[in-house]
Parts: sequence; C-alpha cells; structure tokens
Amino acid sequence: MSMTGALIAAAVLAAATLFGLLWRRRDGVLRAQRRREDGEVNEPLSPDDLGVELGEKATLLQFSSAFCAPCRATRRVLGEVAEMVDGVAHVELDAEAHLDLVRRLNVIRTPTVLVLDDAGRVVRRASGAPRKPDVIAALGEAIP
Repeated sequence: MSMTGALIAAAVLAAATLFGLLWRRRDGVLRAQRRREDGEVNEPLSPDDLGVELGEKATLLQFSSAFCAPCRATRRVLGEVAEMVDGVAHVELDAEAHLDLVRRLNVIRTPTVLVLDDAGRVVRRASGAPRKPDVIAALGEAIP
C-alpha cells in the first residue's frame, strides 16, 4: 500500500471513530424541544392525535417499529417509569401505522421518545433508547 493510501485509510478510520463516539454520546439523550421560528413550541398533541388518553400529569410517547430491538428495551424502561410515577402514562405507537404523526413530529428513527406535559406539549425528546434516570429527570420538568 502506498503512503497516500495509508493516510487516506487512517483518515477514514479516524472520521468513522469520531462519528461513532458522537453518535453513542447523543443516542437516547432527552433534549429540550426546539422552538419554532416564531418562538412558540409546536402545538400540543391531543387524545385524538394519539388514539388514547394522555396521562393526568405527563405522557411518555414512544414511536416504535416491528423489527427494532432497542424499542423493546425502551418499552420496558418507560413502562417501569410510568408504573413508578402516579399520573404518568406510557403510550407506544407503531411508526408505520402513524405516518402522519411521524411526519408532523419529525420522527426520523425508532425508538423516538417524546415526554409530554399534562397539556400534551412536547417537553423533551430522544432518538434512541433513553436511560431510566434520564426519563425520570425529564418528567421532573414535565410535571409542575
């Protein structure tokens, strides 16, 4: 292999490693919901949007797909948290069956988790499987 080829291979390997580390660091992190250009948060979700009632205090909304292994772990974590905290509901939706909502909420991958307050406003969101302590902390922001 020539020196140029070795340098290119090393650069590609370094770039891939950096990308992997950044991906891993961001995966499953519950981030604050971005505001629209006019400064407002996106319109709240209603029971009609989801097909089920919202939680009395907060809702953990999970978008999943049939062959998503991290979705099963996310289902377990969110279910445990919803059982621990009174007034919190866990709602899991199949992304393929709710494409209009997926587009509206800009869901790009599964699992995607949205933490909704009692009015159905998105307070936090995560792409990937969130950790249980992070979900509990996000609920602290959603529940007044």
